[in-house]
Amino acid sequence: MNLPIGPTRRAVLLAAASAVLPTFAKVGGIELGVCEKPSEWAKCEQLGYDYLEPSATTIAGMTDAAFTAFRDQLKASKIYCRSANVLLSGPALKVVGPDVNLDAVAKFLDTTFDRCKALGTKVIVWGSSGSRRVPDGYSRDTAWDQIKTYLARAGEIAKAKGVVIGIEPLRKQESNIINTGAEALKLLTEVNHPNVQMIIDYYHMSVEQEDPQIVRTAKDHIVHMHFANPAGRRWPHSADEDPGYAKFFQAVKDIRYQGGLSIEGTGTFDADGAASMAFFRSFLG
Repeated sequence: MNLPIGPTRRAVLLAAASAVLPTFAKVGGIELGVCEKPSEWAKCEQLGYDYLEPSATTIAGMTDAAFTAFRDQLKASKIYCRSANVLLSGPALKVVGPDVNLDAVAKFLDTTFDRCKALGTKVIVWGSSGSRRVPDGYSRDTAWDQIKTYLARAGEIAKAKGVVIGIEPLRKQESNIINTGAEALKLLTEVNHPNVQMIIDYYHMSVEQEDPQIVRTAKDHIVHMHFANPAGRRWPHSADEDPGYAKFFQAVKDIRYQGGLSIEGTGTFDADGAASMAFFRSFLG
């Protein structure tokens, strides 16, 4: 990357984005996607992204007619839903605390995984901070064991459905447990289920100041990635936005990562889609 920083560089990146719009964005085995609502699928395809990452909760809440229409639209398009996020939402689907009902959680996962699989989903991201929040005064050891019990059961459902669960580390402002990639790696190692792995989210990693070395350390277990500019959690545009970009992407290239990389942040396809596409291609190409 020898281009100068500034308007000239941004213009070149935008031109590069325009040049790749007619084809899939996939770069070096990495598919590029965006975390967005299902209604944005057409813009996702138009700008040449490989996939859309919707909320699993949203997919689960669709009427049968709405889901069938969305599924059929995707089948007729060039994109799919490689991944889904926001797996568990609401008080009935907690996995930590004194009032956990894993039977209800399992029932939800069973039908939701079926729907996600029908959309082409391979990885279902479990961040869902509310589902894992440790209540004040509650034993953290008990919470950790409850999470392991949940993941072991969820892993079996995922295996039967042909999907993989990716544990998402979340910054402390959002979750009071599993805040780093190192913690996610420890957790999945203890669960020891092939369908329970982890993701790396650059935004959370940056906020928690975790060294990108975790990408190399956990390379055999990383099944998905999220990304946003830490300044405002926005769609990325240029290399000079954050000094940590280069070190992170070098780690990603070093492990020869082959998977999905989703934008998850504030932005739109119209305002940011082309620039973000060029940003990723400049680092990964």
